Amino acid sequence: MTMADFDWKARFGPIINELAQDGLEHWANLLQQQLVHRFEDRPHGDLDRWQAALNRLPNIEQVEAQLNRSAITLNAPEPLPLAQQEQLEQGLRGLMPWRKGPFDFFGTYIDTEWRSDWKWDRVAPYLSDLSGRRILDVGCGSGYHCWRMLGEGAGRVIGIDPGLLFMFQFFSVKDYLGDVPVDLLPIRMEDLPPDLGTFDTTFSMGVLYHRRSPLDHLLELKGTLRRGGELVLETLVVEGPEGFSLMPEDRYGQMRNVWFLPSCDTLLRWLDRTGFRNARVVDVTATTTEEQRSTDWMRFNSLQDFLDPDDPSKTVEGYPGPLRATVIAEKP
Repeated sequence: MTMADFDWKARFGPIINELAQDGLEHWANLLQQQLVHRFEDRPHGDLDRWQAALNRLPNIEQVEAQLNRSAITLNAPEPLPLAQQEQLEQGLRGLMPWRKGPFDFFGTYIDTEWRSDWKWDRVAPYLSDLSGRRILDVGCGSGYHCWRMLGEGAGRVIGIDPGLLFMFQFFSVKDYLGDVPVDLLPIRMEDLPPDLGTFDTTFSMGVLYHRRSPLDHLLELKGTLRRGGELVLETLVVEGPEGFSLMPEDRYGQMRNVWFLPSCDTLLRWLDRTGFRNARVVDVTATTTEEQRSTDWMRFNSLQDFLDPDDPSKTVEGYPGPLRATVIAEKP
């Protein structure tokens, strides 16, 4: 296998052209430079291996997708012959660990570390109708929620996540669906041009606590939205009064790079100060080991290993256990 096997120009050429035609030439040009840097100047050492796994997936025609059930489900007109089932399993196993899902590829069920469908079920009732909307999903992982957004009738979905394994997991679904208006760009939030002002809805789920400056992240998110656009923000919070936030000494639940865990009232104040309006907390849920756990498709440590064995309401470091709030707000 050679590096040429991952053809980034074929993968991303269409969306670069689309952005340029949509009056976003500055973004198209910037994205092209970033992808050259990512895939030509400093290619990741596992690209060949992941592309080889993707290449193993069997060719199947007339695939139908069901995007409105808990697992993103791909169906073939006929049951797969055993040889194809084995090929499929081999290819999908080559893209482990699978963290965000679940997925069902023609009867092969991928039980991912996270039940991302539970998060969707908590958020979905409070969203403005997604029909025809242009949506940005920041830190989208494997793209699970992007597919759910398409299932709700979104007109265009762009997910961004720098994780290249997530990108290949996304391609494993997209390659069966052909020309659908969903793309994943392997970039970070700070790689987007500032003040795009183009999205109707922007999701940031599980990102804010990884940002050293949470207010700057909120301003960046606001910049992606058109006037009147909707922000859907999901992040770790702690109990406490307005003004209170927890900054871990080092790790939180074994996670590196965790900075601010605000109380809900503090988070609402941050949104207010960064110029959002009508910010409201729509859900607060403690993460359990049913929602995040090791599985046959993600065999590393998971939440059960990150909580205090004697007191599972605390992390191993002694902080309050993971509590996640979902907040919705608008850009005036």
